Amino acid sequence: MLNLIFCVSFSDAGLLGAAIALCGGYGACQTACNTMWVACYAAAGLVAGAATGGATISAAALACNALQGTCMASCAVSFLAA
Repeated sequence: MLNLIFCVSFSDAGLLGAAIALCGGYGACQTACNTMWVACYAAAGLVAGAATGGATISAAALACNALQGTCMASCAVSFLAA
């Protein structure tokens, strides 16, 4: 899974420029979290996106999912909190 956020602007100055930089940083942070999540699954011998949850989900998949959630939350706190 890859999240991409594209922001386009005719100006890169002032508040608009800051908003564009923030948007790009948040997207890059989420992409890094997703890259880590796929690597975590691969290290556990799993295929990212193939786990359907339920009682049969492995402990490794749950751990990778928890790490991704923590990572995504840190992106939100770092880039979206005022």
